[in-house]
Amino acid sequence: MNRQQQNGIGHRKSLKQNGHCEEPSWPSTDTWDDVIPLPKLSFKRSAWVIFTLAVICFANSYDGDFVFDDSEAVTGNKDLKPETPLLSLFHHDFWGRKLDSKTSHKSYRPLTVLTFRWSYSLAGGLYPMNFHIINIILHGIVSVLMLATFSLLMAGCEVRDGRPIFGCPRAALFSGVLFAVHPVHTESIAAVVGRADLLCALFFILSFLGYIKACLKDIDDESLYRPSSASILWLIVSMLLCAVSVMCKEQGITVIGIISAYDILIICKIDLLEIIGIKSQTETIKADEQEFVKPWKKCLLFRHIILLISGLIILTTRWRIMGSTTPTFQVFDNPHSFVNGSFFRALNYNYLYSINSWLLVNPWWLCFDWSMGCIPVIESLSDWRIVVVIVFWIILASLLFTSLNGILNQQKRNITMALAFLIIPFLPATNLFFRVGFVIAERALYLPTAGFCIIVVTGVSKLCQDKDKREIIRYCIYYLVLMFVIRSVHRSDQWRQEMPLFLSGAKVCSLNAKVHYNIAKLNGDKGNADIAIEKYRLAIELNEEYDQAMNNLGNILKEKGDLKEAEKLLLKAVNIRDDFAAAWMNLGIVQASLHKNNSAEKSYYTALKHRKRYPDCYYNLGNMYLEMGKNQLAIQAFRNATQQKPDHVNAWGNMVILLDNIGLTTEAEKVGKEALQYNSDPSLLFNLANVLGKQDKFKESEVVFLKAIQQSNKDSRMYANLGVLYHRWGKFEAAVKAYTTALQLDPSLDTTKDNLRMVHRKMEKAQRK
Repeated sequence: MNRQQQNGIGHRKSLKQNGHCEEPSWPSTDTWDDVIPLPKLSFKRSAWVIFTLAVICFANSYDGDFVFDDSEAVTGNKDLKPETPLLSLFHHDFWGRKLDSKTSHKSYRPLTVLTFRWSYSLAGGLYPMNFHIINIILHGIVSVLMLATFSLLMAGCEVRDGRPIFGCPRAALFSGVLFAVHPVHTESIAAVVGRADLLCALFFILSFLGYIKACLKDIDDESLYRPSSASILWLIVSMLLCAVSVMCKEQGITVIGIISAYDILIICKIDLLEIIGIKSQTETIKADEQEFVKPWKKCLLFRHIILLISGLIILTTRWRIMGSTTPTFQVFDNPHSFVNGSFFRALNYNYLYSINSWLLVNPWWLCFDWSMGCIPVIESLSDWRIVVVIVFWIILASLLFTSLNGILNQQKRNITMALAFLIIPFLPATNLFFRVGFVIAERALYLPTAGFCIIVVTGVSKLCQDKDKREIIRYCIYYLVLMFVIRSVHRSDQWRQEMPLFLSGAKVCSLNAKVHYNIAKLNGDKGNADIAIEKYRLAIELNEEYDQAMNNLGNILKEKGDLKEAEKLLLKAVNIRDDFAAAWMNLGIVQASLHKNNSAEKSYYTALKHRKRYPDCYYNLGNMYLEMGKNQLAIQAFRNATQQKPDHVNAWGNMVILLDNIGLTTEAEKVGKEALQYNSDPSLLFNLANVLGKQDKFKESEVVFLKAIQQSNKDSRMYANLGVLYHRWGKFEAAVKAYTTALQLDPSLDTTKDNLRMVHRKMEKAQRK
């Protein structure tokens, strides 16, 4: 037996007379690839085309802001800051929370956060352009790697000089272009948090390519077919890359499923239906079994044992890291997963799968958030949307039947691998293994898009068998790509800023309470209170248990003086969610303003029961005690706030002022100096300077005043009180200068006018003497 036969490797040959064979005779990929009306380019040229298109489509997001989830995962994530220990990244979730926290979503992606930290360090701060440019480049790299992957998926692995050649160049180019420009990728690229998907996909593909490298051991110029040996080193490298992918995003574990499918269907060309007896074995397969039953099967089994053990180790480690518990989500995060009854729950899940599939086909229908009523729950068999589910399964079943029926050729294997790429990477988002915190997430479709691209290309190849249609199909291909490019450019422009993004969401999901909530919040932050109130009311109308919207609306109404309605809304919010600490604190503020001090005190302490570290709550509690004249309790509350948050400016300031007002000036000075160890805010300098001046420590007070003025030279109070210091010190000319500057900044300071007249009289009196 020659070396090819010993290794279980051979070129495509027909059955020999002695009953022995090498690889079964499948139709050449050239036949179905050549009919696709696209130019035949080298891998290098195809890669440049794809990288260029991938960058062009999403380039206009390079100067976008931090939007939507970026505010929590990036701008509000302390793990990005240099002062945070690097090891903290490996103990916190994607959002910077401790993994054992009740509020943690258990999304463990430390390597993605590490790249955020690098971006922060390189840019010298939170400058979004640096973050966005990296995302765009990553998508270009992933798209090029996908080109190589499409070639291996659709043409198998032909080897020259120990390296795979670029097979089915037209089909691979078309698939790569579709993947590079698909608009559903916009969220993964234009949103900084989408880097998790990009990095996961990068190492996902590298893991896949590493596995193929492992199977190429001892192969120089042959087809990769049923190898009887594999490189242990490259198998380990492949599984390590899988682990890295998982540490970027959980979806990375599914590469093991893709590798297994590729190994069985493409490398070993096994027809599973023949193995289990549903289909009768062909003579070629029978003869093939007789010759190669021992070496290649043992190696296939060995490779799959490695895959199984690696997968179990990664999953077990991941499970232990997240505390062996699943994350907790609320009904509005994913209402379909809370539907009563297994039948209707499964029906709703399948409807969501059909919507995800539709987004791949029609990416004009995109939204940044699909929760809270965006897709109403199916609760009755009379709901017309059940037809959508039926159509979805008819199409899926048709694809499965086409891929498995009859003798399996390369095109049928294309469809099977396309389905594998559509389904396997999407499994973590299906709610089948655990409840997820979203209804639909466009980011979850980044990898499954590859399967969609293969199906489209295979279908086009089938249509192109008719030569008369090829020219029309060529223009259809160009039109499809052009439409995808236009949509991607437009969609990435919407992702540049939050307001256009939120408004676009309102057009797609007008029933989504969260979309209107985000529009309201953004308007509230910009001071557009009336629009914010209108949108908050609409959000509550759409979702009567939207406690967060009630809390925010209550805050705005509180600021406008409508305390009664604010109290009503906040009471409803805490009744809906009794551990809503922020709502309890805000309720306490409103009740204190209504002079319901006993109720307010109870609300504050309820907030502190649900959130142990809550410095703002202690601060507001201290303010209430201050109004009630309970000075010691107020001081203790302010002290608790500063212990939990040492740079809490307002708590330090109120504590200094209170101690000063009750005559404890020495203690006030001590606290004021302690505050400056944590924060040199000008208001803290101002308060300390006043305390020092009252103790006749004029020189020290002057130094502190001047430091405060350096930071806030437009604050009339600074100059007015500095004038008082000089006035009491006897430095009348300096006092006049300070008073004059204060009045220039604020002519309405009547007390300063009186002080200025007084110092002028003293100066005139001194001159007469």
